[in-house]
Amino acid sequence: MSVLFLLLSLPLLLSPALSFPFGNTSYFIDCGGSTNTTDPFNTTWLSDRYFTGGATSVVSEPLHFLYPQEKNLRFFPLSSGKKNCYILPLPNGRYYFRTFTVYDNYDGKSNSPSFDASVEGTLVFSWRSPWPETLDRDGAYSDLFAFVKDGEADVCFYSIATDPPVIGSLEIRQIDPLSYDSSTIGDKFILVNYGRLSCGSNQWGPGFSNDTDDFGRTWQSDLEFRTPNTTKIINSISTRETITGTVQPPNYFPMKLYQTAVTGNGILEYYVSVDAKMDYLLWFHFAEIDSSVKQKAGRVFDVLVNEKNVERVDIFAEVGSFAAYSWSYTVHNLSSPVLTVKFVPVVGAPIVSGIEFYALVPNDLSTMPEQVVAMRALKESLRVPDRMGWNGDPCAPTSWDAWEGVTCHPNKDESALVISHIDLGSQGLKGNLSSNSLGGTLPSGLGQQSLVQLDLSNNQFVGPIPESLASATHLQLV
Repeated sequence: MSVLFLLLSLPLLLSPALSFPFGNTSYFIDCGGSTNTTDPFNTTWLSDRYFTGGATSVVSEPLHFLYPQEKNLRFFPLSSGKKNCYILPLPNGRYYFRTFTVYDNYDGKSNSPSFDASVEGTLVFSWRSPWPETLDRDGAYSDLFAFVKDGEADVCFYSIATDPPVIGSLEIRQIDPLSYDSSTIGDKFILVNYGRLSCGSNQWGPGFSNDTDDFGRTWQSDLEFRTPNTTKIINSISTRETITGTVQPPNYFPMKLYQTAVTGNGILEYYVSVDAKMDYLLWFHFAEIDSSVKQKAGRVFDVLVNEKNVERVDIFAEVGSFAAYSWSYTVHNLSSPVLTVKFVPVVGAPIVSGIEFYALVPNDLSTMPEQVVAMRALKESLRVPDRMGWNGDPCAPTSWDAWEGVTCHPNKDESALVISHIDLGSQGLKGNLSSNSLGGTLPSGLGQQSLVQLDLSNNQFVGPIPESLASATHLQLV
């Protein structure tokens, strides 16, 4: 398992107390909730009843969960189609996405579902039955960073076999577009979180504590990621002193991250289970919060990633004491399903405040924007039934089936997907709307140069043939 809609004109949830140069647009959606609610952290959660289809339910043990957005559920039975989406209008930019997913036998079938989830047309999370028992009962938060380039965020779910996808909550927050080395990495990757560790502390951040993080990030305890030998020698330390150099653009790392740390007389080692054959971005966080270290070379240690020595660290030499020091390293084409990080002493004992692990998932190809607009217009005009799953991008992700009756392929320069065939005649849909007919008028803009076959037979359409179809020079069949 990898860890990590209907367009409605609703006001965005803004945070008026905060002002960032990159914007502060955000959504907090209680999936399956019937009314808007406010949690103990003063966050308002929107009911999703106007955002998507499917059906609603609640977990089987509501008292086991703290907040409504963890108890309420939205699920998508096969009658809603294999693909269902939330499509949310947003300014173009970079965003933090977080979902809460839980099963907790809400349907009484004792069968946790298998399904995929995508963001902006790229597969990011896969859930396969049976889920681990703790995940099944307690649920899990998954998060990532992604760019939005078309004025809307698409978060979609795809049923495997006949299992209904399920979701508890969805959060989207705008962040600095230059964060996490995007000027070097570019905007063609999604950063999927495999572990965001705050060393020497409990889990904290928005939704878990009153501690702030301007990006909405939550930070896990490092405890379960330590090796057994590390657990034997490790010590946690903390300070209330101000740490300089925190909450700075473009990453806005919070001060609390650097006010706790772990140290120990020996090698400190961490391991994270990952998916092989991918690239990973690692971020390391340090601060010299031990006042006994008063000069350069007072504490020196090496950082090894999968046994490769990638950096020698002297925090005091870099920034002095009680100051934040962070840097990143990219692992290319990882051959192992495990990422290991070691902090090896050279002078004194290593000290570590935090580590982040992100998979660099390449953006999948998406359908050409003008074809997306035309296909959505076709869906509305023809009243295509829900069971056909005409939601989100017609062709993406490429690992999923395209919209039923639609065939796609990459364009000549493989920069986008184009629609080559539309076959709705094979659906045998006739009659009126109550019997799932396809009727109405054909929208303008439907024909594109990539379209070579269009079959709308055995349906009931009215009105003229659009000029765009008449001018489609490669169209073979209407």
